[in-house]
Amino acid sequence: MADAPAFLTVRELKSPELNPGAPFSAVLVVKKLQVKTASNGNPFLSIELGDRGGSFSCTVFGDSPLFDPIKTAGEGAVVRVEGRSDSYQGRFSPKLTKALPLSEEQIAAEPGLVDALVELPPENGDELWTEFQTFIEAIKHDELRMAVRGVFEEIGEVFRYSPAAVAMHHAYRHGLLEHTIHMARACRALLPLYPEVDGDLAMAGILLHDTGKTIEYEGTLATKRSRRGILQGHVVLGYQLARKHGIKARLDADRLERLEHIILSHQGEPEWGAAIYAATPEAVFVSMIDNLDAKMGMVQRALRQADPANDFSERLPGLSTVLLTKPIAPAE
Repeated sequence: MADAPAFLTVRELKSPELNPGAPFSAVLVVKKLQVKTASNGNPFLSIELGDRGGSFSCTVFGDSPLFDPIKTAGEGAVVRVEGRSDSYQGRFSPKLTKALPLSEEQIAAEPGLVDALVELPPENGDELWTEFQTFIEAIKHDELRMAVRGVFEEIGEVFRYSPAAVAMHHAYRHGLLEHTIHMARACRALLPLYPEVDGDLAMAGILLHDTGKTIEYEGTLATKRSRRGILQGHVVLGYQLARKHGIKARLDADRLERLEHIILSHQGEPEWGAAIYAATPEAVFVSMIDNLDAKMGMVQRALRQADPANDFSERLPGLSTVLLTKPIAPAE
């Protein structure tokens, strides 16, 4: 690939300055890869490629010489790609002409490459973790606090660095911690408005609601679901963690059942992954805060990755629409 043009970032690839049909070269992570079958029976790959600044989707058909190398490399692989700029239904969707998976040695030999590929949150991870500990210690009920602390002693450092999702929201390093902290901040601000909600129970439910994702997801450069994640899912895995440590902390049966219910219902709707509809004041409260921060997390990410040359983002599946990213005009 010595004759290829200089490597471009995803942000540069999506820039209107890159004309349709223009050649490009980039080093990207295979974030998602699915083998599908076309209407004529031929296989093709549906791929999402990205770096820390964003991602895009493209298709590689079964008769392409790129099909086997990309399929074999799999999700999480780092690939050098060449192609020509193109779009499909208003979204950047290039035609790839070359793809070369990089070995771990090649990745390590490129200074700064991993940092350029891994998306980071806007807030400092160490500061978020320090703040997280204050929310645990603020739980006044002793057994409830001990149960929450026990869960995080078991899952350890994994929670600090895990993403909150594969694609939808907070899908980056420290994303799970950031999402949980934002929910805890919202909980603290909103509790005075709803005296019917037990504050300790709601906060414990928020801190534990997504802990199952530390087991559900795996991968360093790209996130995919683990075997247990596929077979059980983070809602059940989080319920198991809470139950185990609730019993160990001798949490009373009523509070334990209510804490378990928050985790089992926090996704809101069965089609979104909830095991059951929220049926306690605390569960309703937590599921609404979770939905709020998930949606706003999508908004914040779209704004961070916005192209100044465009007024709107690409369509965001989690919001079922594009987002107006152009800033509000300053008051005169």
